[in-house]
Amino acid sequence: MEIEMMQAKIHRVTVTEANLNYIGSITIDSALLEASGILPGQRVCVVNNNNGERFDTYVIEGERESGTICLNGAAARKAQPGDVIIIISYARMTPEEAREFKPVVIFPDTKTNKL
Repeated sequence: MEIEMMQAKIHRVTVTEANLNYIGSITIDSALLEASGILPGQRVCVVNNNNGERFDTYVIEGERESGTICLNGAAARKAQPGDVIIIISYARMTPEEAREFKPVVIFPDTKTNKL
């Protein structure tokens, strides 16, 4: 049996853009992806601290050190620029692996979205 556990969390970043006319996803500064271990194309859960919305989407790699957090497509309806969000990835593992696993949590500056 496998269970889903939090793999990584980008805690409290500020949405910089919302692009309704894009195919869909969330674009994240590649420096944040590297620090968190979240991969382009990976499924993530996004939690909006401003309005309580929670939704799943996939990651697109953004420009390094740009501070970009852009919601694309339908996700752009769930948050607006200036909203503070949390981005969480999950991984499947056995209960034995989960007992030993330590998730990565990063705390970027909410004004710049940089570490």
